[in-house]
Formats: sequence, structure tokens, C-alpha cells
Amino acid sequence: MIEPTEVQYAQSGDLSIAYSVFGDGPLDVVFVPGFISHQELAWDSPLMQGIYQRLGAFARVITFDKRGTGLSERTLGFGSAEERMDDIRAVMDAVGCERAALVGISEGGPLTILFAATYPERASALVLWGTFARIVVTPDYEFGVTEELGEQVVAVLRDSWGSGKALRFFVHVPDDPETDRLLARHERNACTPAMVVEVMRKNAAIDVRSALPAISAPTLVVHHEGDPMVPVGAGRYLADHIDGARIAVLPGNWHTSGMPGGEDELLDVVEEFLTGERPAHIAEIDRVLATVLFTDIVGSTEQAAALGDRKWREVLDRFRHAVRRELADHRGREVNTRGDDFFATFDGPGRAVRCAGAIGLAAHPLGLHVRAGLHTGEVELQGDDVAGMAVHIGARVCGLAGADEVLVTSTVRDLVVGSGLEFEDRGRHELKGVPGDWQVLAVQE
Repeated sequence: MIEPTEVQYAQSGDLSIAYSVFGDGPLDVVFVPGFISHQELAWDSPLMQGIYQRLGAFARVITFDKRGTGLSERTLGFGSAEERMDDIRAVMDAVGCERAALVGISEGGPLTILFAATYPERASALVLWGTFARIVVTPDYEFGVTEELGEQVVAVLRDSWGSGKALRFFVHVPDDPETDRLLARHERNACTPAMVVEVMRKNAAIDVRSALPAISAPTLVVHHEGDPMVPVGAGRYLADHIDGARIAVLPGNWHTSGMPGGEDELLDVVEEFLTGERPAHIAEIDRVLATVLFTDIVGSTEQAAALGDRKWREVLDRFRHAVRRELADHRGREVNTRGDDFFATFDGPGRAVRCAGAIGLAAHPLGLHVRAGLHTGEVELQGDDVAGMAVHIGARVCGLAGADEVLVTSTVRDLVVGSGLEFEDRGRHELKGVPGDWQVLAVQE
């Protein structure tokens, strides 16, 4: 019998993230829960108790309450998918876990997708359980729910939260007074009605489809055929768009089951996937999801001529020092510098956008005006260099920018929803050498 352990805290920026570690198996598993959780009450939950016992029997399990819920920080907002994804890194670092299998259930799935694409060296495997890359339907994506239906669900959850009835939308559990009492206590302690509304609306804005091609970890998609919350088509979409992914569609008309033995068949599949024979060596990683940033000084040739070579070199040296300071502050990696331009990559688009703005501000005291372009996509690692279509797109977007302007693609915009960054649409553009046309947006101050 796996016993609960003391809850501890990791720091993710200014936020305290509650986590716990249990089980003593040879494999490290990071379990990323659904839209709410509570590290202490989970052990009384009809659903989580069974999952924890199964996972802890063959692995050391690391799990946590996402920001805004449970025992984690509630006062600093819920954050974007990118920011919530970074909580996984913070908890793994706190535990001293360099590499783990990631199990993401429901809302936890998109966060594990972003993490596995951004930090492939830290993801030994990926299990996507009843989850999605996007949950709201669009003209080019039919495997979700409509915005109208989503808002109806949000209203019902808000009005019933704390009664024990809200979680029954997500969990198949016994219909008895004791279960109602446990669910009601879990709801009240894990989240407030207002935060539930924010969480659900942020989930509706999640779109990590662009990250799927960058997944290199062995991936298993598990989904119930009749899942009423996340249609099985969303799971099949994941399997179709992640290279080499396996999918297991299991019987059941529930999202997750807290009935005795209700998830045994699914957990059998997960355990076999995670503990089966694996190659002894770790395949060399040659592609990751990254945000590329290009910056360029506007009118540099004219300024160099006006200042003279010596003075221009001094200004340029001070500018380069300022850029490298901002890259360090925003966890950017300088890839290449030629003349007065910079090319850098980031493991998160929000940090990249803010870094671009900070570089522009740092240039003003030097009498310089900078333009910048950003795109998030799969890049190829070639030693210290990176290549690929994402690099070409970022460079072309930079070329469209004017003085003191930061332009991004819609991919960047979609991944930072909820971060507080605002954008102005600049229309669709053909980018030289890049197929199709691309929506470009300007970052608003």
C-alpha cells in the first residue's frame, strides 16, 4: 500500500507550487493532474487514490497542484499555458529529477505536450490521458466543443461549485451521500468558484497543435470511447499528429472513473507502456519546440556613417552588452550575431516577447531603434546552431517590422493567451520562401 507523503513547495518565479513525491519504483513519473487538484485531499478522492496506488507501485511519482488551485499559490493569477508548463520544470528541479515520464490527464495534457516539446531531454515518455491539443472547435478543427457549449458548462460549474455536483461532470463515481461529501470538500478546498471560471476559460483558449510535430518522446494516447467532456476525436488527433504515437481507445462513457477498478484496464495499458523494454541509450535529440527571435537595428548603415567607425563600434558594443543582459534575464540563448542583428531562441514564447520589448527599450538611450520578429515552431539542432522552417519564418517576420516594432506570428499569440500580452492584427502576409500566407501581429505596449 502506497502511503501519502508530506507536501512540499517549489518556487516557480514568484509562485509557491505545492508538490508531493511517493512510491519507490525505479522509474520517475511526473503526474500532471486535470483542472483542479489538492495534494492532501487527493488521497481521500475516489479517483485519485486508485491512480496514485497504481502509479506508485512501479514508479517514484511526482505530482503537484497547478498555480491557482489546491495548496499552490492562489493570489497571483492562473497564468498562461506556457507559465503553467514551467511549473513542471520547477517541481522537477526541486526534487532533483532530471528526466521523467510525463502523464498528463485532461487539462494536464497540453502542459505535458508543451514541456515534452520544449525540454525533450527531460521527457523519457509521454502519456496523454483523456486530453487534447485544443478543446474548442474551429473551421480547421472539429474535435472539440463549441464556445457556446463551453460557456454553458462554465455557468453550471460556477453555480454548483462546492456542492459536490460539479466534479460529477468529470468523474464517474458512486451515487451516495458519502461520495457527495468527499467531492464537495474537494471542490471547496481545491478551488473557488471564480477561479473555476477562469480555469475553464483559459482551457478554452489553449491551442498547442503547433507543438505536436516537435514531440520526440515515445507517446501513448489513452482515451475512453464515450468520453463526454473531451471527444475521442481529440485523442485520435493527438495520435495522428505526434510522430510514432500509439493510441488505445478503451470502453467507457466517462471522462475519468472513480468507481472501484474503473480505470484498471486503462492503467494496465499505461503501466505496460511505461515499464516495457526500452533501448538502453537515449536517442540523440535533434529537434525541439522553440521560439526564435530576430532583432535588427533600423538605419544602422546611416548611423554608422554619421558617427564614424570608432564611435559606432562603441555604441554597438554597448548595445550588444545590453542585448546579452536581456537574453540572460529572460532565459534566451544567443545563437548568432552578425553585425548589428541578433538571433536567439527561447524555451517559452512569453519570455521571448518580453525580451524583445526589453531590448527595444534598452536601445533607446543609445539613440538606436530596433525591430524584432518572433515565431514558435520546431527547430533542428545542429551543434550550437539551429535551423529549419521556423527560423526562416522568424527572420521574414522581422523583415516586416518597422522601427520600435515587435511582430509575431499567430502561433506565438496562441501560445501566450492568458499572459497579459496584447497584440494588434497586421493582416496576412506571404513570407519569401515560406509556403502559404501568415497572420502577423504587433505587440502592444
